[in-house]
Amino acid sequence: MTAVLAAGALLLTAGCSSGGGGGPAGGASASPSRGAVQGSSSPTAGKTPPAKGKVTVVRTVAEGLDSPWGLAALPEGGLLVASRDEGTITYVDESTGKKTEVGEVPGVSAAGEGGLLGLALSPDYASDHMVYAYFTSASDNRIVRMIYDPKRPAGDRLGAPDTVFKGIPKGMIHNGGRIAFGPDRLLYAGTGESGDRGLAQDKKSLGGKILRLTSEGDPAPGNPFPGSPVYSYGHRNVQGLAWDSEQRLFASEFGQNTWDELNAIEPGGNYGWPAAEGESDDTSYRDPIAQWHTDDASPSGIAYAEGSIWMAGLKGSRLWRIPLRGTEASADPQSFLQGDYGRLRTVVAAGGDTLWVTTSNTDGRGSPEEGDDRVLELRVS
Repeated sequence: MTAVLAAGALLLTAGCSSGGGGGPAGGASASPSRGAVQGSSSPTAGKTPPAKGKVTVVRTVAEGLDSPWGLAALPEGGLLVASRDEGTITYVDESTGKKTEVGEVPGVSAAGEGGLLGLALSPDYASDHMVYAYFTSASDNRIVRMIYDPKRPAGDRLGAPDTVFKGIPKGMIHNGGRIAFGPDRLLYAGTGESGDRGLAQDKKSLGGKILRLTSEGDPAPGNPFPGSPVYSYGHRNVQGLAWDSEQRLFASEFGQNTWDELNAIEPGGNYGWPAAEGESDDTSYRDPIAQWHTDDASPSGIAYAEGSIWMAGLKGSRLWRIPLRGTEASADPQSFLQGDYGRLRTVVAAGGDTLWVTTSNTDGRGSPEEGDDRVLELRVS
């Protein structure tokens, strides 16, 4: 309850300014940021990955999904997939592709880019069976947790939701939505500025931020701004969170008209929006480690595997590989699957060289084909 009240207070004191989304512009380049191949400020274990990688589509795991967004791989086997528009969670047997709706998350208000978004499993899932979900309600974006009981009848496997955090600004656009537990067992959430661009620079607002919380929803100990859940700020719309093998955090971010970004996240860092989009000459803002013209990316989920960040592209309809040396790109980003499966939304590391990837063609912005939407299994290097 402490976190809920704190979140509401932060929202009430947030500044406000007019702003909007804007449509992406053309372009056909992807590049590491300035100096990105000149070494890292921190050491990394193992070798730098090769400049060029490889992707093999092993199989289609499941198809016929409706507006899939969040995906969580269960330790006992199987995948949980959130439907943004339906507000439901579906269990997918990754061996057979069989789909079973396990329940509906109450209170989801799906409109525009909002709805049932990210999923994450409790770090104590083996004992507590808690599934966390980020969703848009009638008044805000919020995070709830529910017990998932696979022994209950289909359609009734989700317990009543317990709200652990609320008060994140909502809008028809830029609702963020990715949540993940980090190596520190704390809960991270990527939020958007909901179309109100001024919120991103307002450290009292929850919009346009990466938040860092305890599993109970309180501001995490050691956060850069005492008593605040804000971990980094100056973001437009964060929908990808992943950690490398050295526990360093990376995040993907939608640009407006010019540059999409992959950022290495530092506590308390200001990532520039709305004053900066992509690289900036203002040293008070942190530059991305790689950037793309918005037609080529519009990035959502990311995952770390085989020494690289793998980033899903929505409008770009492709999967990007960004090889890392420490917290910098060690070579130019490389794209795969361009146009093969349409829009790509979520990427989840499945262990070793395997990824789960979801398509996003039934979200109102794609061109669905027979079988959409899908979960794919990829082998990467």
